[in-house]
Amino acid sequence: MKQVLVLGAGGFIGSHLVKRLKAEGCRVRGVDLKHPRYCESAADEFLVADLRDPANVRSAMDLPFDEVYQLAADMGGAGFVFTGGHDADIMHNSAMINLNVAECAAKNGIRRIFYSSSACIYPQQNQADPDNPNCREDSAYPADPDSEYGWEKLFSERMFMAFARNYGLECRIARFHNVFGPEGSWNDGREKAPAAICRKVAEAPDGGEIEIWGDGAQTRSFLYIDECLDGVLRLTRSDFAGPVNIGSDRMVSINALVDLVCGIAGKRLSRKYVDGPTGVRGRNSDNDLILRELNWAPKEVLEDGLRKTYEWVAGQIEAGENDAG
Repeated sequence: MKQVLVLGAGGFIGSHLVKRLKAEGCRVRGVDLKHPRYCESAADEFLVADLRDPANVRSAMDLPFDEVYQLAADMGGAGFVFTGGHDADIMHNSAMINLNVAECAAKNGIRRIFYSSSACIYPQQNQADPDNPNCREDSAYPADPDSEYGWEKLFSERMFMAFARNYGLECRIARFHNVFGPEGSWNDGREKAPAAICRKVAEAPDGGEIEIWGDGAQTRSFLYIDECLDGVLRLTRSDFAGPVNIGSDRMVSINALVDLVCGIAGKRLSRKYVDGPTGVRGRNSDNDLILRELNWAPKEVLEDGLRKTYEWVAGQIEAGENDAG
């Protein structure tokens, strides 16, 4: 039986990854500061531990794991990352975790380790045109991310690659592009655009109004969680190290995303555009490299993933209203 360690197993992507690995028949240890918020962890063993402490990382990595997935980070959506109020914590906490994990993996002889980077590493000047962003992997340098979150992710990419060169770690690095789905943050200030829009639409009465940060013309691509896991596992078990994008190459504006969610909800809503953190003007996953190296591309259409996410968020709202009643 394959022994697997998932760091960040209490988070959105991590908790879904644990379920997938268990479905494959792996024995899984999960580690995080907290248990998953919206479901019971499927892990065989779950350690509640602060990975900023090297002793906790050593305890977590005390077995000869076949695969280690490093997803633990201090992160969130635009309302968390781009306001500037969390920059020091984001950089300090995530960097400490990654330094500890890389060092411990090297000392313990762990070979195959996956690191989850982010599309936020790409230079902001390459993403100023909402219709023509450049997020090709080799466009990362000269570096100029639009947030301290992006800078930390880029540093950690290079740190894991240095450990690969010097200590023989078999690192696999993916740059995620806006992964979404059920059981993720939707109302705690760390939610990303799909969950936030699903919440706003679900809470609004038909014919009502919702607020949109910026002018809604900013563009992104969005990848459903199951598709993300397909890409992660294929990359981790391949001979290709990356860094490589894992995302959808279907770019939509935030206004178009609102239209899709309103259509799913069967609601007609007006929009009030307000000041708020929006990040770069355009971002889209360039999938040429991952298609060429791994023969991978997402298959599920955006609308299907949004429908599942909307139904889950609406169910959370209804459950909360019932509890309040």
